[in-house]
Amino acid sequence: MVAIGDVAPDFTLRSHEGEEVSLAGFRGSQWVVLHTFPLAFTGG
Repeated sequence: MVAIGDVAPDFTLRSHEGEEVSLAGFRGSQWVVLHTFPLAFTGG
């Protein structure tokens, strides 16, 4: 589990446009916000 203040591990996800986006591509930025919809389109 990642705690507040921890450095997030690098990961790669697909954007809503289908492009791969890696957290490493944002290194040096002041803030990164990751917003997910874990139950979107699952019927649950």
